[in-house]
Amino acid sequence: MEFEHPNKDYRDNYLRALESRKPDWIPCSFGLSPATWIGYREKLEDIVLAHPRIFGPQRRGGRDFDSLGGPYAKGYYTDNWGCVWYNVQPGLEGQVVGHPLEDWKALEDFEPPDPLIYHERGKWDWERIAEDVERKRELGLVTSGNGERLFDRLYFLRGFKNLMRDIVTDDPHLPKLLDMLQEHELVLIRKWLEIGVDIIGFHTDIGMQTGLMISPDQFRRHIKPWFTNIFRPCREAGVHVYLSSDGRLVDIVDDLVEAGVSVHDPQFRANTLEGIERAYKGRMCIDLDLDRQMFAFCSPQDIEDQIRESVEVLGSERGGLMMKAEVSGTNVPLRNIEAICHAMEEHCLP
Repeated sequence: MEFEHPNKDYRDNYLRALESRKPDWIPCSFGLSPATWIGYREKLEDIVLAHPRIFGPQRRGGRDFDSLGGPYAKGYYTDNWGCVWYNVQPGLEGQVVGHPLEDWKALEDFEPPDPLIYHERGKWDWERIAEDVERKRELGLVTSGNGERLFDRLYFLRGFKNLMRDIVTDDPHLPKLLDMLQEHELVLIRKWLEIGVDIIGFHTDIGMQTGLMISPDQFRRHIKPWFTNIFRPCREAGVHVYLSSDGRLVDIVDDLVEAGVSVHDPQFRANTLEGIERAYKGRMCIDLDLDRQMFAFCSPQDIEDQIRESVEVLGSERGGLMMKAEVSGTNVPLRNIEAICHAMEEHCLP
């Protein structure tokens, strides 16, 4: 969605895939972390330049391999919500270790950042964003908005253990926090709808390796109504909702559909290929998150096999399938990064 693809039909094909309207190819993407660039440098650049159908057109020497800022630098970093991050390795995102609402007493005077001025790690430049959206629209590219964080914002603010306790005990402060964050999101969403985008993305890690962080019943009681109130204005305006959430979510796919999610990125290993086929196929667009836990230890043939099988099992002439890969460090051999690109081109981009 971010690059100037030479094919003017990119937006049309993406939306046809999302809406199961017989796309010509399977949209796919490949995310590389700053830590990966720091480690592999020109060798990684060579791979990216060799695969413009995956990464879009690039130019040699156009990237500062060592450029880091905010949460990607080593050490402590405080975001605009007052959450303190700690990172031990340059180029990776750390974790939140300081929670501004760890004590509920702080909620009374807590003020979220102004959503029309600040995002989590900086300031919005709405004039530039509007110009960029218009440029992409003219180029035939997908236009997208950033709805920021949802469930993970809760445990960033409260701390994970505290939030789990809040949900189990039905803490009376929790609805007030949810209402506060909902209003923040709705202001931000209205701005994206005013600009005019095809899709708004939200980040909301709520799954673990074998299940949800909370029970499905607790999700339906506390979180699903919140999601619905946030996603409904998007869908009523004809804008799709992209939900990015790691972990095993197969138990709440029906709930996500009912809440208004258009596309989700289920992780291959946590949900299994069979589980994704059973819970998602034909019900919600799948942006399959390939098995990044495998990439460091497998052969190029293993990668090719996984992508081929995924397309065979989850693919359809009607669409409903996308695919993505992510590499976060330098433990994945370059040959496997190359293999991911080749396999995507072979099975997704004929």
